[in-house]
Amino acid sequence: MSANGLRRAVHAEWTKLRTETGHAWLLLGLVAVTASVSAAVVATTRCPARGCGTDPVRLSLTGVTLGQAIAAVLAVQVIGHEYGTGLIHTTLAAVPRRTTVLTAKAAVLSGAVCTAGTLAVLASALAGRRLLPDNGFTPAHGYAALSLADGPTLRAVAGSAIYLVLVALLALGVAAAVRDAAAAMGVVLGLLYLFPLLSHLVTDPQLRRHLAQIGPMPAGLAVQATTDLRHLPIGPWAGLGVLALWAAGALLIGGTVLRLRDA
Repeated sequence: MSANGLRRAVHAEWTKLRTETGHAWLLLGLVAVTASVSAAVVATTRCPARGCGTDPVRLSLTGVTLGQAIAAVLAVQVIGHEYGTGLIHTTLAAVPRRTTVLTAKAAVLSGAVCTAGTLAVLASALAGRRLLPDNGFTPAHGYAALSLADGPTLRAVAGSAIYLVLVALLALGVAAAVRDAAAAMGVVLGLLYLFPLLSHLVTDPQLRRHLAQIGPMPAGLAVQATTDLRHLPIGPWAGLGVLALWAAGALLIGGTVLRLRDA
């Protein structure tokens, strides 16, 4: 993979992303949905007494659990749309090295989702800072105002943006392997939401803990936790690492399928 070839491929993928109206709306939707859901949650959550047991930072970032679906849709569309329209033949004719194509798509997608995701989580954190004190999350109840100067808060906010990027890369890898946008979206949503669902269904606490440790969504979202870290099934950065492994595995499989199968 030459540097010039990769640079041209990245430029081509950026042009596609920038000129496709649907992609822009999805990025705007990622910001709007994540921030609005987070604001709605913090606006309706009360802490009437000291030690109400709620993690205010994690609460403020609740919208990420829905915003990730939009990031996944965008990622699937980045490659699934080309298979659906036949444009993939043009793409592969222009850039014959298929690993270069997938690398370029991953790079452009990561940059776009990172930008939108950062805006989304910053807006969510700002909503928490503004609204939570009015609902009882005050120093009198043991809660300081949310601030990025606080290490755990900064880690949760930055980690949430990284989480959205990793979910998008996971979806891109799945879409490259499955090739059908609807089927790929079903697989991605299944991977994300199946583990939390199973955790609510099983009664064995040890099995529930293992599901939270290996599931891409519950493990990855551990990065948002700022309180009671000792009781987490998995540590914040370790959990994000689990999601990174899922994304890397999906990209490896997707890249292998893209390289070995006809378009």
